Amino acid sequence: MIQDIILVVVGLIIGAVIGFFVARKYMEKYLKKNPPINEQMIKIMMSQMGRTPTQKQINQMMKAMNNAK
Repeated sequence: MIQDIILVVVGLIIGAVIGFFVARKYMEKYLKKNPPINEQMIKIMMSQMGRTPTQKQINQMMKAMNNAK
């Protein structure tokens, strides 16, 4: 009876550890395939809004995005 409970707990712990590493690998692959916002995306977004961005504005937006993380 006690052995069964211990086996279930150990199995859950092992499953959680394996699940963590699989999810981590999946997220790394996803972020490599679909990178977060970059300078080119900011230029396109601002152009679509009818503005022509300067490099200073792009740098400010990139800095704001990085600080928000």
